[in-house]
Amino acid sequence: SSAVRRVVAVIPRGGDWDVHKFGGTCVGSAERISGVCDLLMKNDSPLTMGIVSAMGVANKGEPKVTDCLINATNMAAARDDAYMIELDKLEDKHVTTAKALLTDKAEFDAYIAAFNEELSDLKSMFKAIRIVGCSTEAFADFVVGHGELWTARLCAATIRCKGGKAVWIDARDILVVTDAEDGGVDVNYHLSNENLDKWYAANMQEGAIVMVTGFIARTPEGVPTTLKRNGSDYSATIFGALTQSRNITIWTDVDGVYSADPRRVKGAKCLSSLSYNEAWELSYFGANVLHPRTTLPAMKYNIPVTIRNYFNLSAPGTSIGMTCTLPASEGNKVGGFETRDMSGELVKGIATIDEIALINVEGTGMVGVPGTASSVFNCVKEAGCNVVMISQASSEHSICFAVRAHEAQLAVTALNKRFEKAIAASRISRIHCMEDCSILAIVGQNMCATPGVSAMLFEALAQSAVNVIAIAQGASEYNITVVVSKKDVNKALQAVHGRFYLSKTAISVGLVGPGLVGKTLLRQIKEQLATLQEEFQVELRTVAITGGRKMLLSDTTIDLDNWESEYAEGSPADMAAFTQHVLDSEAPNQIIVDCSASGEVAGYYKEWLSKGLHVVTPNKKANSEDLAYYKELRSIQRNSYTHYFYEATVGAGLPVISTLRSLLDAGDKVEKIEGIFSGTLSYIFNTLEPGVAFSDIVAQAKEAGYTEPDPRDDLSGTDVARKVTILARECGLDLELSDIPVQSLVPEPLRETDSVETFMKELPKFDDDIKKQQEEAAAAGEVLRFVGVVDVKAKKGSVELRRYPKDHPFAQLKGSD
Repeated sequence: SSAVRRVVAVIPRGGDWDVHKFGGTCVGSAERISGVCDLLMKNDSPLTMGIVSAMGVANKGEPKVTDCLINATNMAAARDDAYMIELDKLEDKHVTTAKALLTDKAEFDAYIAAFNEELSDLKSMFKAIRIVGCSTEAFADFVVGHGELWTARLCAATIRCKGGKAVWIDARDILVVTDAEDGGVDVNYHLSNENLDKWYAANMQEGAIVMVTGFIARTPEGVPTTLKRNGSDYSATIFGALTQSRNITIWTDVDGVYSADPRRVKGAKCLSSLSYNEAWELSYFGANVLHPRTTLPAMKYNIPVTIRNYFNLSAPGTSIGMTCTLPASEGNKVGGFETRDMSGELVKGIATIDEIALINVEGTGMVGVPGTASSVFNCVKEAGCNVVMISQASSEHSICFAVRAHEAQLAVTALNKRFEKAIAASRISRIHCMEDCSILAIVGQNMCATPGVSAMLFEALAQSAVNVIAIAQGASEYNITVVVSKKDVNKALQAVHGRFYLSKTAISVGLVGPGLVGKTLLRQIKEQLATLQEEFQVELRTVAITGGRKMLLSDTTIDLDNWESEYAEGSPADMAAFTQHVLDSEAPNQIIVDCSASGEVAGYYKEWLSKGLHVVTPNKKANSEDLAYYKELRSIQRNSYTHYFYEATVGAGLPVISTLRSLLDAGDKVEKIEGIFSGTLSYIFNTLEPGVAFSDIVAQAKEAGYTEPDPRDDLSGTDVARKVTILARECGLDLELSDIPVQSLVPEPLRETDSVETFMKELPKFDDDIKKQQEEAAAAGEVLRFVGVVDVKAKKGSVELRRYPKDHPFAQLKGSD
């Protein structure tokens, strides 16, 4: 109105301005537009600018304005009268929204009048297009920009209805752009600044919020155009540069920029800050960050750009600036797990590009020949293919580069044609295309001049059995890029993310044998989950449990409070399906724990290790049976970057094997190992004394649960012989289980007895033999102990009942020690 005092000065530039950009989802309904206006009205900056996209979708099934405009254009050009339906959708959406927001009749009437006039013009143009049967890019750009016009005008009117001041800008009156070679546009800042000054002098009201149309601009000739990809974000940073604002906030539907795609990495973190360089790199590799071109205007005046979630206002978002301004601390060094400011991380984020093909051009005729690389890449450019990554060995024997999968055959065909003579003359040996690849990149400004980052990356990939096909790193050291097989990319992403402490180290566990030992282990895992997460940053996920008949699988993690009932209702056991399920879990570290005593299960160890699965087991079968199998197993383990842990096979979980290995690794020479390796037999002979029958002690041990269901399994000494074999092999002796002489405590007549009951009933008849040995030992001041012996010097082992003086350590044992 004439009562409103106009601002006539040139637009003030500098820290008084705050620029906010709202995407289509943020303005997808009347309720959301109202919220946007409330947010802008509460902004404490002296000067506020809001840049808006066309209305998006708030609820499933609603029309998206930009899509409707594009559909209408294509339909009219195809002479399809259904374009009128698209225009009707637009009219209904905007009129309904305006009715809900514009409570002032004058504002509503003015908005609808302008809207109807523009829609009427569009209908006339579409009618002409339908008659002609074709459209042009300039016409499409003009049409598609109407969504932003209608939203910006509606937001300004809504603010006025709420009692605030607001004006709006058609960005086509301000921004002047020209087409760039890369398919984007370049801004003419000189003309755009002049236009903004003119608009400000003629239209600005003191204290008014300025609403601006995103995405659209015009050419120097005055033809309406768009800012192409990420156009609305680009609008925000351009106007931020034009006003030299103190901050630019991009409002979207995510909390900020994540260290990895949270849909693929459960532990992905929202980053507090990024440098422009880091944002560029992550954006290039497909992360949901600003397009590199979008950041250029903000960089010109070092304006921080903050990515925030409109639907979660409590989230601080991610700030993108010239450098990471937040200081690193002890807590955010690699290895500090509690609270970390992401600005202090070596690697800020990990991103991937899928659907990649790797093309390799190789031949001895390329060595030392100037212009070869230029010829390769000019040929690919002329074929219309974009090179995503380049890798070349210093020998110059080959050039390797990545392209999008859909461009691969086009590039290979062009190269074969271009180098047809060189191939015929064998100067180039082959042009090979490897399909089904993915690119993985780690990005971080702090990687620069930091030794060991590459080692950490490749160690993580190796430990997860991920093969690296190609590598690239620029001298800036802001990123390291690797090409891996598409089937391995999720595993690689999880492994690398975990290695750089951006998430807890995730471990998937598959358990075989949920019997007494297996149940106890699952209970211990459940009790230690919180400690593992909080103190060691380890996220342990039990994803599979299988026994002889049943199997329980989970895509996330099995509820260890209720696993037994779920297991009882599980699917039929299938070891192949169980193995594949553990392999398919996305945790970078995958472990199978074999708590059975099954030789059949031990036969799977080679397959598991060769596929990159770590194996942990108390099962003695694999390490004590066929020597050739054992050696092959160890060879596979060494060559597959996997762990094979079997500490619990000897010594009831005491660190016997690791201690022995440490001695051997240190160069010590082990001459003999002698030990009591059976808790059951230890109990029996620790309890044996004059007046107590051997058979009675065996019965007590069985009743107390010390023995196997069939005590002969313990009394035979075979279990001890297996442990002796394992220890002998650790010492480098090539012994078979059959090479170990075993003194069985099962009387020979009872070894083939049909039932345990019969054996226990008949055993007292043979007490005299043990009684005699015990009395003779006692008379000599000695005790009986059942021991296993590895005589390394003599290259043999034995299992037998021996006598020891009462001051010997073996004589001091109590119970089942």
